[in-house]
Amino acid sequence: MTHVKTAIIIFICSLFSSAGSRAQVFPIKENPFSATPKREVRAMWLTTIGGLDWPRTYATSASTIERQKEELRNILDDYQRAGINTVLLQTRVRATTIYPSRYEPWDGCVSGQPGRSPGYDPLAFAIDECHRRGMELHAWVVTIPIGKWTSAGCSRLRKKYPSIVKKIGVEGYMDPEKSQTASYLADICQEIAEGYDVDGIHLDYIRYPETWRQKVSKSKGREYITAIVRAISGRVKARKPWVKMSCSPIGKYDDLPRYPSRGWNARTVVCQDAVAWMNSGLMDALFPMMYFQGDNFYPFALDWKQRCGEKIVAPGLGIYFMSPRERDWSADVITREMAVLRQNGMGHTFFRSRFFTDDLKGIMSFTAKEFNTFPALPPAMTWVNGNKPTKPENLVVDTATMTMTWSKSVATNDSPDVLYNIYSSTTAPVDINDARNLVLTRINRTSTRIQIEPRRYYAVTAIDRYGNESLPLQSHQPTADEQTISLPAGSRMMQCDGKTLIIPDSNEPIDFNYYVVETMQGNIVKTIPHATNRINVALLPEGMYQIRTIGKKGRSHRLGFFIVKRKRNV
Repeated sequence: MTHVKTAIIIFICSLFSSAGSRAQVFPIKENPFSATPKREVRAMWLTTIGGLDWPRTYATSASTIERQKEELRNILDDYQRAGINTVLLQTRVRATTIYPSRYEPWDGCVSGQPGRSPGYDPLAFAIDECHRRGMELHAWVVTIPIGKWTSAGCSRLRKKYPSIVKKIGVEGYMDPEKSQTASYLADICQEIAEGYDVDGIHLDYIRYPETWRQKVSKSKGREYITAIVRAISGRVKARKPWVKMSCSPIGKYDDLPRYPSRGWNARTVVCQDAVAWMNSGLMDALFPMMYFQGDNFYPFALDWKQRCGEKIVAPGLGIYFMSPRERDWSADVITREMAVLRQNGMGHTFFRSRFFTDDLKGIMSFTAKEFNTFPALPPAMTWVNGNKPTKPENLVVDTATMTMTWSKSVATNDSPDVLYNIYSSTTAPVDINDARNLVLTRINRTSTRIQIEPRRYYAVTAIDRYGNESLPLQSHQPTADEQTISLPAGSRMMQCDGKTLIIPDSNEPIDFNYYVVETMQGNIVKTIPHATNRINVALLPEGMYQIRTIGKKGRSHRLGFFIVKRKRNV
């Protein structure tokens, strides 16, 4: 992934220079890598149908169950290293499930035989493993398609409810125009929400099939689809209002004045009015399937964001199109889409997992090492409930055992529990608004092992299931001589005993004449000829300073920061 950053910046510049009016459509603020947001959805569609992503091993014995579990652990470890915080796990496949359902049979992906139990609960296991890594798990429910006409799920459903199943070609579909379809799908989603500690219910294919011979008007068709969404959302939210409701609409909402959808859009063509669902409170998040590039991507992505306000929009990126077997896109197509989405306050979602974990054209390496360089929390659902939990208390940082412990916080709303975030920085108090200071997210206990380093400060916050975060409990209260300045990324603190500052040796010598010591406000307080790497700072007042070099032509280079603090006699 060499020169990726440069490629993105060049692309953005060319995008605006090629069409003057487009600058208003795609507002770019700065280098997209300079500011990693603290709140951002970074999601992955994890497919189970046919074992495309997981599982690759059928669970038929104790050893194969463990192998199947280990496959998922390895996948989630890759996600964690790449900063993924939201997993959309395909849970209802084609009128079949990956959990023991009262309504539908087991899908064959887990045991190798439709209807047969794998000997454990894959959904419960996946939830535990995601939560252990600080990730959200959303149950991905495929709604209208129910598979081949003779498949296990379709056969069982059409025998039990023949009036709500229609055949198109060799496939079966639930009829969106039958009221029983809405209640049946609501039963499925209620079963998942009540029985499992999911963070979201994610509806897929909640629309008319493109091959459906629709006899009603488009407006009436939207009413039918909306009735299904309303039934599901109402059933889930009545029981667990903190569970996110989302869907994956067609990538283009509708035609735009300057950019037609070319006959394929959500609202008009397949009666999927996802914007109305967001604005009426039926949905909390959208994951539009935007497997496009260029003018088929950027204006439509911005359109989703502008229509949905502050709610969550995390467009789906078709990384599978980078495969030579598909369209052989270059990696730059995806990475610049990621950059523009971040610039405009949107998240990103990858389709699909195997192409990511196989590191196709370096996409996983780029995401982990260059794009998601710090963890991120999903946005809080303040539109549902914005009450913050109480602040943790009694923080103990034990350098001997490398552990942090604190007292339990309390939710101030109907959140069933609270989780915890850990922050760390070289200055006190730790700034919890700076994404660079976020170390661990969504810990479900009141202690953790952590690499505790000297000259670092720590803070812990509570976060409820809506995503609301408490005030921080700091490990250290600053004294008058300590600064509360957040240092730039990559800054280094230099060794200073209060009398002598030691400049570390550099592997890249810089040609300069003087050292310049400045206050954090930029005022020069000391100038020293470049003759030694040990600088006398005994006469400087206590506090934090920065040190720079000055060359012959006035060029300046910041070396780092240091604190002057002297020992007191007692």
